[in-house]
Amino acid sequence: MKSELCLCDTEGRTEKILTYEGLIEAPNWHPAGYLIVNGRGRIYRVPLSAPDLHEIDTGFAVKCNNDHGISPDGTRLVISDSTRHGKSCIYTLPIDGGTPHQVTRAQPSWWHGWSPDGTTLVYAAARGDRKVKIYRCPAEGGRETLVCDAFDHIDGPDFSADGDWIWFNGERSGQVDLWRIRPDGSDPERMTDGETVDWFPHPSPDGAHVVWLAYAPGTQGHPGGLDVTLNIMDGNGGEGRILTRLHGGQGTINVPCWAPDSSLFAFMRYVP
Repeated sequence: MKSELCLCDTEGRTEKILTYEGLIEAPNWHPAGYLIVNGRGRIYRVPLSAPDLHEIDTGFAVKCNNDHGISPDGTRLVISDSTRHGKSCIYTLPIDGGTPHQVTRAQPSWWHGWSPDGTTLVYAAARGDRKVKIYRCPAEGGRETLVCDAFDHIDGPDFSADGDWIWFNGERSGQVDLWRIRPDGSDPERMTDGETVDWFPHPSPDGAHVVWLAYAPGTQGHPGGLDVTLNIMDGNGGEGRILTRLHGGQGTINVPCWAPDSSLFAFMRYVP
């Protein structure tokens, strides 16, 4: 498999910046001009000026999955790793690497969003009944709060630019749509209702747009290796449009991927 790291603007113009022989996933965008991706259980920095993989020291955490990101001030890295607990656990560490600090006490927990004010993490997690729901907790760790469990499955929570909403994908009776909800769990609102299976909504930093991944009708879960589309809508909702078609899915845009100026976002596509 070849992994192609690409950039896309809000009109669908796409540029490939790196080809990797193997699997890398889930790009984030740092204000200093580099991307962060994962592969083979490790986290890598990819400078935009000279794209290549540079491993970040994550200490004992060497089984990182693709649920990672960057704090709003750019100083911290958040990862989801299963090295110590055998299940995904959320940690934070300095952006340039260091010793991970455990955030979530219970596992499995998969990070997905950091509030714009830097105080709160939002994540998907399975607890006693094994159903995946949305939780939030203080960024430094502490008591977690259930945000929403009114679905068969919930994933991909990400904060809006103003922090007033958490966007996510929610499944009911086999149909997966995009939703948004207040951080306190009030005012749930469905944002898509078409036939496609919609995953991983990411609001832009300026609040103008939301980009998301769409699978063909009937797709179960969020697998990789399928023909999918990346779509965009207004930041407050409305009719969406297709930006680009690609071979991908899992790993393409699992986590926040926008450039700080909202002109571009990063994504992965794959060549079998």
